[in-house]
Amino acid sequence: MSIMAEVCSTCGLPKDLCVCGEIEKEQQRIRIRLETRKFGRPTTIIDGIDDKNSNLQNIAQKLKGYCACGGTHKNGQIMLQGDHRDRVREFLIKAGYPQENIELQ
Repeated sequence: MSIMAEVCSTCGLPKDLCVCGEIEKEQQRIRIRLETRKFGRPTTIIDGIDDKNSNLQNIAQKLKGYCACGGTHKNGQIMLQGDHRDRVREFLIKAGYPQENIELQ
């Protein structure tokens, strides 16, 4: 009787060695930009994160805690109240997104 490890249907590697998540992070082009909203309030907008494979709500929650600000996620974008472009970039690099795929505007 042999025990087979579960195999990932995408990359063909065993589940514990699966690299699909890392490959998907490398293929994403993330833009971080500042918009001025109603009454001249600055808003940091992050888009380009693929919400099919990464949990956008979870990332937004962690970013709000990391930047100590309010915010939301909708339509594939994360919006944070205030100018947090540098902190967001720092957070995404720590989360495993490649530095060259993160564009500050």
